[in-house]
Amino acid sequence: MKFATAFSTQPDTTIALREAVHILDDQLGTEPSWLLVYASERYESAILLAELANYAPNVSLHGATSCLGAMTQLGFHSNDGNGLALLGIVDEKGRYGVGSAQLSPNPRQAGSDAILAAINDAGRMGEPPALVWLSGAPGHEEEILQGIQDVIGANVPIAGGSSADNTVAGNWKQFANGQSFDNAIVMTALYPSVALHHAFHSGYSTTLTQGTITKATGRTLYEIDGKPAAALYNDWTGGTVADALATGGNVLADTTLFPLGRAVNTGSDYTTYRLAHPDTVTADGALTLFANVQAGENIVLMSGTTESLVERAGRVAQSALWAGRISADQISGALVIYCAGCMLTVQDKMEAVVREIKQALGDAPFIGTFTFGEQGCFNNGENHHGNLMISMVVFEKS
Repeated sequence: MKFATAFSTQPDTTIALREAVHILDDQLGTEPSWLLVYASERYESAILLAELANYAPNVSLHGATSCLGAMTQLGFHSNDGNGLALLGIVDEKGRYGVGSAQLSPNPRQAGSDAILAAINDAGRMGEPPALVWLSGAPGHEEEILQGIQDVIGANVPIAGGSSADNTVAGNWKQFANGQSFDNAIVMTALYPSVALHHAFHSGYSTTLTQGTITKATGRTLYEIDGKPAAALYNDWTGGTVADALATGGNVLADTTLFPLGRAVNTGSDYTTYRLAHPDTVTADGALTLFANVQAGENIVLMSGTTESLVERAGRVAQSALWAGRISADQISGALVIYCAGCMLTVQDKMEAVVREIKQALGDAPFIGTFTFGEQGCFNNGENHHGNLMISMVVFEKS
């Protein structure tokens, strides 16, 4: 197995793709078995897909837009909102199939349809993959996960992240095998010739503040402990959303360091949390989130710092190695999901994030995207969607 990455921050789509493709082809020396692309919204989809098809016309392609750019082992690749990265894997004994489906009108069915298409594209019908890698439009991640598990069961790890744009304006795209979408799910069914290992964590700590959700519908949290959710959250965080309480409004940037956590029972001595990021305060005092919540769930106020968001990326990478009881010199490469909200908070420290990952993974190539929702598999085997999270997959050497 051979991994290689390439990048460009050139603003012109053709120039950027040709620059990156030339570097990737020079490293791989042959057509890849799987091609992965993450690019900021500034690049023209039709040109991007045409250039990649010209490079590798017979290869299954998976891709999505990423907030502001991307990252690889060579650094954080973003220049005035422009940046893209490619990952190519050569694995002659493995198979990689890409499938897609429009999310409307039934996201759960779309998850089922896309995984079946991906498995068929890999030529492995009837055989569950080693891992499923996702890129979808934000908004229906929980239903998509259910749809995938309707087909392959709950024992296959699922990881990935929701496509993003630069300003949360809805300009995200998903790419699959020469097609571009704006409201679809794209996934790869991976059947690598080597073992892979994964980890899913956040860079946040628990506080002593917690409560029980008493009223919620989907991604709208109305009440905690019988009290209006936005007002109580404002009290919990020392006035973080005070300006929005009167008439409502967007609070996404104000709440990044104070998400709400729900415990995941991992069966270990420590508790892991999946996070929900408050997005807006509604006119009636509710909080909207980027993840579904339910009445009866216990929620904990989480707290993060710029330092914790930088350092945690390396710790998640190390956790993925620990999961396989391997060291950095035993891996071929890695896939990294890093929340766009976290990236924007530590944007001037993103080179330090890359260094933290490299400290764990050594010189192994990796590709990282900045997402509006993260999916991963906890160490108890459960697949979940969360916000402000980091998802990591490492591949052993052949």
